[in-house]
Amino acid sequence: MKLINKNYRAYPVAITKDLNNQYYITIYNMKNLLHSPTLGSVLMVEKAIHKYSQEYGKYQLWKKLPKKMMYQTFLVILDYLESSGKIMIDKDGIVIWLWNPERIRALEKQGLVFK
Repeated sequence: MKLINKNYRAYPVAITKDLNNQYYITIYNMKNLLHSPTLGSVLMVEKAIHKYSQEYGKYQLWKKLPKKMMYQTFLVILDYLESSGKIMIDKDGIVIWLWNPERIRALEKQGLVFK
């Protein structure tokens, strides 16, 4: 792994070579996001999780997405969805869709109080 300096910060960089002798540079920065998810990306991941709920783990779900996205960005979206209470990841790593606004409204009408 080599280091380059960009904007006065040192970013670790991995340079890899594929079978066609093309070089790829991967920049890693664990503190700041290099690729922020867009709203379209978040909605695409939500739709995929809703469709494949309780069937796949993180990596398999990432492979099932209709459009390609960086795995790091996918993990950021999963963290956001988990912290917002829309999904849960069980002990086996299976992603489960939890959000059901219609059911919540029905429970509120029955007198259930949320904190």
